[in-house]
Amino acid sequence: MPGNENSSSPRQPRAKKRTKLMVLGVAFLLVLGLGAGAYWAVGQVHDSYPQTSGELKLPGLSRPVDVKRDARGVPQLYASTPEDLFRAQGFVHAQDRFWEMDVRRHTTSGTLSEMFGKSQFDTDAFLRTLDWRGVAQKEFDTKLSDTTKAYLRAYTSGVNEYLKTHSGSSLSVEYAALGLTNDYKPALWTPVDSVAWLKAMAWDLRANMEDEIDRSLMTTRFTPDQMADLYPPYPYERNRPIVDAGTVKNDVYTPKGGGDIVTKDVATANAATSGAEVQTQLSALSENISRVPALLGPSGSGIGSNSWVVSGANTTTGKPLLANDPHLAPQLPSLWYQMGLHCRTVDEKCPFDVSGFTFSGLPGVVIGHNQSISWGFTNLGADVADLYLEKVDSSGRYELDGKAKDFKTRTETLKSADGAKKTITVRSTENGPIVSDRMDSLEDVGKRAPVSASAPDRGDGYAVALRWTALDPSNTMDAVFEIDTAQDFQQFRAAAADFAVPSQNLIYADTAGNIGYQAPGQIPVRGAKADGSMPLPGWNSAYKWQGYIKQSALPWEFNPKRGFIVTANQAVIDEKAYPYLLTTDPGYGARSQRINNLIKDKIKDGGKISPADMASIQIDNNSEIGALLTPMLLKIPVKDPYVREAQDLLKDWDYSQDADSAAAAYFNAVWRNILLLAFGEKMPKELRVEGECLRVPTATQSDAPETTVVECGDREPTAAQPDGGDRWFEVVRKLVDKPDSKWWVTPNSRAHSKDGTQTRDELFERAMRDARWELTAKLGKDIDTWNWGRLHRLMLKNQTLGTEGPGFIQWLLNRGPWNLSGGESTVNATGWNAAGGYDVSWVPSMRMVVDLDNLDESQWVNLTGASGHARDEHYVDQTDAWAKGELFPWPSTPQAVEKAAEDKLTLTP
Repeated sequence: MPGNENSSSPRQPRAKKRTKLMVLGVAFLLVLGLGAGAYWAVGQVHDSYPQTSGELKLPGLSRPVDVKRDARGVPQLYASTPEDLFRAQGFVHAQDRFWEMDVRRHTTSGTLSEMFGKSQFDTDAFLRTLDWRGVAQKEFDTKLSDTTKAYLRAYTSGVNEYLKTHSGSSLSVEYAALGLTNDYKPALWTPVDSVAWLKAMAWDLRANMEDEIDRSLMTTRFTPDQMADLYPPYPYERNRPIVDAGTVKNDVYTPKGGGDIVTKDVATANAATSGAEVQTQLSALSENISRVPALLGPSGSGIGSNSWVVSGANTTTGKPLLANDPHLAPQLPSLWYQMGLHCRTVDEKCPFDVSGFTFSGLPGVVIGHNQSISWGFTNLGADVADLYLEKVDSSGRYELDGKAKDFKTRTETLKSADGAKKTITVRSTENGPIVSDRMDSLEDVGKRAPVSASAPDRGDGYAVALRWTALDPSNTMDAVFEIDTAQDFQQFRAAAADFAVPSQNLIYADTAGNIGYQAPGQIPVRGAKADGSMPLPGWNSAYKWQGYIKQSALPWEFNPKRGFIVTANQAVIDEKAYPYLLTTDPGYGARSQRINNLIKDKIKDGGKISPADMASIQIDNNSEIGALLTPMLLKIPVKDPYVREAQDLLKDWDYSQDADSAAAAYFNAVWRNILLLAFGEKMPKELRVEGECLRVPTATQSDAPETTVVECGDREPTAAQPDGGDRWFEVVRKLVDKPDSKWWVTPNSRAHSKDGTQTRDELFERAMRDARWELTAKLGKDIDTWNWGRLHRLMLKNQTLGTEGPGFIQWLLNRGPWNLSGGESTVNATGWNAAGGYDVSWVPSMRMVVDLDNLDESQWVNLTGASGHARDEHYVDQTDAWAKGELFPWPSTPQAVEKAAEDKLTLTP
């Protein structure tokens, strides 16, 4: 029977066992008074477990499709046509992850209030202003190839066939919980729902929008010299960029040493877009970013991703090795879904034989390998968004080159789950939608942003428009399928030419032994007066974007002589040697240079890198800032024996941030206090986390304070707040050589009338004291019991009901904590924000190591598991291994997949 989830399956006995264990858990919860909710929840959860063996009918298939799942529930699909393959992919995604897919499409369409009520009106209003869904519709209608449309329609059909036979608790427990408050029922999936997800990717892989906003406010408080202190130049002399500087002539980039790859396909792909109109991009918007669900995670100099590739000349296998681990916000389930997509006969009619990490809701594989090539992504960080200040006159028009112009307007009606409605008007200029109509904080930006003396009278301030490359239709969806089927570097580069947004570093290796890199994306060319670092005067057309850097002019490399390529969000190329501006805010290269150094150390004197070495680099916990500051901290003559006891922890520290390290715990507390004392409390009030910096000991005897009250505001940290990332490494690195800098001057605290500081060492000593008090409160007086993992903890939360739902629903959906190693701007980037505390706020969302000599020897791990169903055996079955830095086998050939298969499902026409 179609959709019958009660057919015989090897998973059912295990499910019964789990149910018995759950009943025991429920009995315990009854004692606590939570039993009724928990009992209801457990019953609803089991309804949604998918069938993973036997047979199921999937109408629309031309021939049967096999779905083979390994011990972790990871599916490998085998089909005879691409349409069958993607129809089955949609069905399987819906089996495991439809709730996640549904929330994503309501986010991208600005209809979250239809699911969760009118509390989401503000978020929806902002998203409707950006019109992600409308842009995606235009892409589908006008930009995508017929082949891509056919694949999207097949995927959509597979999702909808699943929806026809599942609803409420049989679809996911969250729908049952949602049914407690409203009668929401999911609509059928559409191809545009998939395309719109690419807009969410672009939003969360944003570049410097937060910095642009915050810098405009910081100029009201800081001098130009102080701003230069806070935004130092990239240290090219110490941290190498991705590529060695090549040359650009006639809009064609030639790598250093020349390039022997014929790029005819790339040139052809550029021809269609070289004359394109200026397009628009928006990224994060400071404090108000919290209104929009962070689908991929926080932005900033400390967050990004790692990828690197080593040529076969330097590996134990004799063929390239490629590693990738994107750093994103921790989510449950993980953003990624592992899957293989295989044509039974690979030919021109059915060209797919690809395996890797997918996005639920999107057909194809995003990161992974086929049987000829492998690839990975990291965020390039290109500045593809600008704020424009628009002067509005009393008649409600805006000014451009001395003339008044009418806004383009449209109305949007928001609907709530309880039937409430709200109508908004969206205004747009030639520079994009007016987002300040939705955001109070952007009105402040408009009032206070620095502008030239020739600016029009401000009146009550500017409206703020945003240009964003993702708000014009593109054919990025074509690039996903083109990369999946590329067979060599030429085809890979041609596919990259279609990858418009988000702008990513694409790293490459193939089974023929080649390695390469390509910077794709639509990156604006600005006028001579604009660098994108500050809001621009929208009333002057001279500040408009002038076009885009042609794809043929973007940096790339193929088989560089050094024998490896590292991308970890550092600068792409030395800005002095490249004629175009990519960004004013790259990562500062702490992670990338550490990876470069580890590789060089391994291959010097003829050494070779093994797959195990690649995995070991991924979990490197070295603290660069710890290595810089610890010798200075140890030289300070601390008189207080209670503080000196903690200081002594640093004497034998090797700068590794292991979870069981007491020294790592203390150093990171000292580092956090240094940042808050020197910088956090000096920020403009709009950018401060009020009260975060106040540490008040309840006992004033310095030898044995009993506890410390840390007064914390409830405001989210902004980009201007010291997050501890590698930009702050550079800020402090330059200032430590200026021990009398005014940045080291701090006032007395509320707790002590004589603890203000005037010099670097005085501030460092106070930070060590405050850190001792803080950790005493958090970890206890006995330093022998301290460890970094107890401070640095990961909680995995369902992104919707896991944070806002009833207590028993949160108990059902959430998991953790895990005590983690790693840290901020470390290769093992379990990031935390100094302004907000030590809890883990971004993570390596997955890890993979691809062996191009034997693809079946490749390895991978996901943050959580394949299933999005709470209490399913594959809900978080990879997390323990992930936390330890372990990887699982990654079979991809038919023989290896068959050997690893534990569940086999046949989807029949």
